[in-house]
Amino acid sequence: MVENVSSTQAWEALRADPMARLVDVRTDAEWASVGVPDTSETGTDPILIPWQFAPTMQVNPAFVEQLRQAGVTPEHTLFFICRSGARSMAAALEAVGAGFVRAHNVADGFEGAPNMLGRRGTVSGWKAEGLPWRRR
Repeated sequence: MVENVSSTQAWEALRADPMARLVDVRTDAEWASVGVPDTSETGTDPILIPWQFAPTMQVNPAFVEQLRQAGVTPEHTLFFICRSGARSMAAALEAVGAGFVRAHNVADGFEGAPNMLGRRGTVSGWKAEGLPWRRR
């Protein structure tokens, strides 16, 4: 099972647990245009592995292998994040199926739900919570 956590809970865990890693599963275009979480305070960088490829949104068939190549082991506590929590849940479930049982979904995502004008990043999520992030 994959537990949903808030972006704030994920950040606190990343800061407290040296075996915790943040896995950002958005697309390369999202990382470039919207930014990425800045986890440098934890002594780690976010692991950037797309769950799907734009524009077709085909699932990345090498996702689990790329986790391994990034140095992730089943002993790591993993926090999967996407824009709003949907793709990250799918990626976390795939990881659990591959033996990475300490997987969590950042349910509010990097940008969270849209506001009344349809803009993200202001209502909920990593950015709206004021957590560290940077342009890629």
